[in-house]
Parts: sequence; structure tokens; C-alpha cells
Amino acid sequence: MEKPWKCADCGKRYKVPSQLEAHWRSHTGERPFICSQCGKGFALLATLQKHQRVHTGERQFTCSQCGKEFTQLSNLQIHQRVHTGERPFTCSQCGKGFSQLSSLQTHQRVHTGERPFICTQCGKGFTRLSNMWRHQRVHTGERPFTCSQCGKRFSDSSSLRRHQRVHTGEKPCTCCQCGKWFSDSSSLRTHQRVHTGEKPFTCSQCGEGFSHLSSLHIHQRVHTGERPFTCSVCGEGFTSPSELEAHRRSHTGERPFTCSQCGKGFALLATLQKHQRVHTGERPFTCSQCGKGFSQFSNLRTHQRVHTGERPFTCSQCGDGFRASSSLWTHQRVHTAERPFTCSQCGKGFTLSSSLLIHQRVHTGERPFTCSQCGKEFTRSSSLRRHQRVHTRERAFTCSQCGDGFRASSSLRTHQRVHTGERPFTCTQCGKEFTRSSSLRTHQHVHTGERPFTCSQCGKGFRASSSLLTHQRVHTGERPFTCSQCGKGFTRSSSLWKHRQVHTGERPFTCSQCGKGFRASSSLLTHQRVHTGERPFTCSQCGKGFTQSSHLRRHQRVHTGERPFTCPQCGTGFRASSSLLRTHQRVHTGERPFTCSQCGKGFTRSSSLRIHQRVHTGERPFTCSQCGEGFTQSSHLRRHQQVHTGERPFTYSVWEAVLSCGQTTQEME
Repeated sequence: MEKPWKCADCGKRYKVPSQLEAHWRSHTGERPFICSQCGKGFALLATLQKHQRVHTGERQFTCSQCGKEFTQLSNLQIHQRVHTGERPFTCSQCGKGFSQLSSLQTHQRVHTGERPFICTQCGKGFTRLSNMWRHQRVHTGERPFTCSQCGKRFSDSSSLRRHQRVHTGEKPCTCCQCGKWFSDSSSLRTHQRVHTGEKPFTCSQCGEGFSHLSSLHIHQRVHTGERPFTCSVCGEGFTSPSELEAHRRSHTGERPFTCSQCGKGFALLATLQKHQRVHTGERPFTCSQCGKGFSQFSNLRTHQRVHTGERPFTCSQCGDGFRASSSLWTHQRVHTAERPFTCSQCGKGFTLSSSLLIHQRVHTGERPFTCSQCGKEFTRSSSLRRHQRVHTRERAFTCSQCGDGFRASSSLRTHQRVHTGERPFTCTQCGKEFTRSSSLRTHQHVHTGERPFTCSQCGKGFRASSSLLTHQRVHTGERPFTCSQCGKGFTRSSSLWKHRQVHTGERPFTCSQCGKGFRASSSLLTHQRVHTGERPFTCSQCGKGFTQSSHLRRHQRVHTGERPFTCPQCGTGFRASSSLLRTHQRVHTGERPFTCSQCGKGFTRSSSLRIHQRVHTGERPFTCSQCGEGFTQSSHLRRHQQVHTGERPFTYSVWEAVLSCGQTTQEME
């Protein structure tokens, strides 16, 4: 019979217009007939009516040999060929037989390479329309088939049936070589390649073989750079849907696979299985050169590159080589400044999800790793291992130039920059260079004014979490670092180290211009600004410049009137740090800890003692440039200079008030 109605897209012909109209829907994807129970759409009304028998359970066509029931007569006729063995449709190229004509037509696309059904989102081609619909659920996230026992959802009914065997324990397919059981025949066929060593799917670019076609497709994306599965939260791309699903859990925090021994949760079942080797101690993969064992084969491959020196993954921007592709991806974020993992509490970004998890412990206060000797707790296992070297006194990493030992290799690498002068991390705003990336990040808060770490007791903000931890000791009174000579306690180890130089008299950092020595390199840097005149910290209100950021903060309180440090006895407030408050409290206690060795006079401040000692030595370091007269204090020089300038900045009533209080201009400052 003549077929006058032709499809303009594919050329297929039909006898009546209604058939052509129904066929068009295969190109447009239109599905106007919707199932009222599950929402599934169909191109034909007849197909919908057949589908509804899935919900009603109606199966009116029964096989006389095995009793199996079918919703359609055509399905029964095709099924009966299972019993008769009839395969009337044969492929002319390979001779393979099929029980259905449609199966033969689909099979022939293996030989022709034809994939007429194209996904509009990623461009992937398919030999069957049903395969394309199932694939599109990867992009839409649709999973219409739900397991009645555990609620897990699937994109196709065959996956649901296969999954249900997890609950029933049914494994109908058995390997004849090792006796292992499988829930489906395709898994059995893939497994048998373990015994035969068959890897029928080969990469045309690198020659690597695979036992799965899907594994080959995923591998080829390594060469093409294709990452068709994109995270809707951070935009990161992945080569397979399983990688995307696992990645999504880094945003949601979901860890559905739990270790029965330690309770630790994992986003992937495979990761849990690898983790369990931590408890069993199993390390089935051994290096043939050094005998080191590994719990994962991939770790062994990466380790072997230590012996061969191979670094096959190279950064296209800086040329750095890496042993693992994951290390390269992480490194590339240094160039792109990408930090896809963001803390929901302070907004700080990280290049790794593991770094975000560790950082979140700053906010939660969680410290799951405890030292068995002193009870100190840590947020990460590596910090605990490094700390334990304090007890063992082990310093496994030694500098080849000066012999200094370090507990961590990273500390050694950072230290070596002292000898090389290398400062690879540069601030884009002021050009200042740093030996560590963490120091650069903390420094950048100077420009942005950001202080993301806030004290819960007084509300003071800090640029670094370590500064917050040190500050909290002001409230708790904790001073864990004690001087062995005088017993004085300190809130930080660096303060103790500097204090010890009071006893030794050591001042290892010397100014090249005036020869003055300092106990700390930071004090030397600040001092050098006296010679250069540099004042990099400027007040936004009056324009006054300062050599130190702390001086700027103290000065800004002049404008705001803030006096955050209060004496508990008299209520007097101070703009400056707690050290000034402690000095003031000596007015109440009568304490004068700084004593002149020549006359025995006591002072509340070390600076007052130094000024006093000039009475005995006759030293007058501050000289008037106009008349040459010398003074023991800079404030006396400034007051004297007003004789030459004629300036009288203070009225009589002000000086009278000063004299009646018995204060010097030094104390007023």
C-alpha cells in the first residue's frame, strides 16, 4: 500500500496523517498523554492505556507454558519465543538472531554507528529513544521509581528491580569459576572478565583497556577535558554522574555510609570500604621496591612515582609537575583563585572540602584528636602527630644549611625561605611579600578591614583564628607558657621566647643604620620606619599616619571616644591595651616593680626607670636643633622648642589642673 505521508526530518513514510503526527513526537519529544498516577508522559493514547495496566496490575494475556502474564498480546507472542527458541530476525553482518524486529534494528546501529537520538543538553547520542529519555533524567534529576522498603529513588524501573534484590538478598546469577553470586546477568558478565583478564574496550589515545564500555567513555574525558555533569551549587564539572552525586554531598554534608566500628560517616560506599582497612590493618597493595603497603591500588601507583620521579600531571600555567591528577586540580586553584567550598558562618572559602570540614571546627569548637600524654585536643590528626613530637622531642626534618630541626616537613620548607630569601606570596594591593600563603591571607584583612573571628565574650574581632584563641586567654586568665627562670606566665609561646631574651640579654636582630638591637624581627621592621619615615597605616578621619596598625587602632579611639579597658577599682577607662591598664592598677596596689640599681627608687613602668637612669648617667639624648640644649625626655624637648616658636598651646587653667594632679606630660600621653 502507498505511504504518501513523509516525515520531513528523517524521511520515514506513513499511510495516514495520524501516524505521521504521532511519529513527529519522537523528534519533538512531545508527550501529550499523561498518566494521572505517576505523571509519566506518552506520545500515543494507546501507549498510555497499556502503561496504566502497570498501576492496575491487570495482565490479561497468560503464557500457557510458564504462567507468566502480560499486559499486551504482542508481548506474550514475543515471550513465547523464549520457550520455542525462535529468533526470526537475523543480522546480515554478524549473524546474530533476535526475537523482535525492533531489537534487530537497534542492534544494527552497533555496526553503522548510528545514534539518532541526541540529548539536547550535553549532545550525547543514543541508539534507542528510551535510553535517551532515561539519560535525560541525569540532567533533570528525575527519579520516578521508588523503593517501597527504603525510599531510594531510581531513574528507570530495571535499576529499581535490581536494587530490590539488595533487600530480598536474591542473587540468581552465579560465576562458574569462583561461585560468586550476582543480582543481574550483566554484573556476572563483567565479573567474569576478572578471571579471563579481558578488557575489550580500549582507549584509542593512550591504549588503556577497560572491562566496561562506560568506564572507557568516562576515561576518554580525561583526554578531551569534557566534564558534562555540573554542580548547580558551585559550578564544578565532573566526568560521571556518580562523581557529581558524591560531590553534592560535600555541600549538603550528607554521609549515608557509616563505619560500624568508629561511627565515621562517608559520602561513598567505596570510601567506607577503603576506610574499614584502617581498622583491619589490611594493606593488600605492596610496593615491590620498598615493601610499603597500601590500602588502595591508586595510592600504590601514586607512591611508585616517588621511586621513578615521574610527575605526569603538569600545570599549563607555571609548569609544576604532580604525581596525582587530584593534586594538579587543587594546585590550579592557586592560579584561578577559585575557592568553591565556602563556610556558611564566616564566608571563608577553601580549595578543598576537607579543609572546609577542618575549618568548621573553629566555629563548633570540636577537637576530635586528643593527645594521650597531656590531654591536649586538636582539630586535625596531622596537628596531633606534630604535637606528639613535643613529648618525644623528635625533630625528623633538619635544615641542611643551619642544622635546625623541625617537627613537620612544611615547617622546614617555610624555614628554608629564611636562607633563600624567597617570599613567593605577594599582596596585589601593596606589594608586600610573604613566605606563607596563610600569612598573605591574614595580611589581606588589613586592606579589607575584615575581622571574621569574633570573641563571644567581648565582641572583639580578629583577622586570624589563632589570634582569637590567644585573646580568649585574657578572659580565662590562662597563661600556659611559663618562664623557667622567673616563673612569669604568657598567653603565647612567642611572648615567652622574647621574654627569655630579657634574662639572656640577647638581641639578635640589629638595625643596619643605627646598630640598635631588638629581640624580635617584627620590632626591627617597625623600628626601621623611624629611619625611612614610612607610616603605612593612615587614619581615615584626620589623615595622621602611624608605623604600626595597633597604634592606628588606638588613635582611632580618640575620634570614637572608646575606652574599652576599664580599671575595676576606680572605673577609669583606657584607650590602649591591657598593659596600660595593668600599669595604672599599680597606683592602687602601690607596686613599683622597676627599681633603680643606683639609688633604689622604684617605678611603675620600665620606661620611667630608663628616663630616671639618665639622671645618674647624665645622658641627654634629645637635643634642640636651634640652641643645642639637651634633654632626658622627648616631651621636655618639645616643650622647650615652644620657647623658640613662641607657641603656647596650653592655657593656665590646663597646666594648673595638670600640676594639681601631680602628673607629667609623659603620663598624660
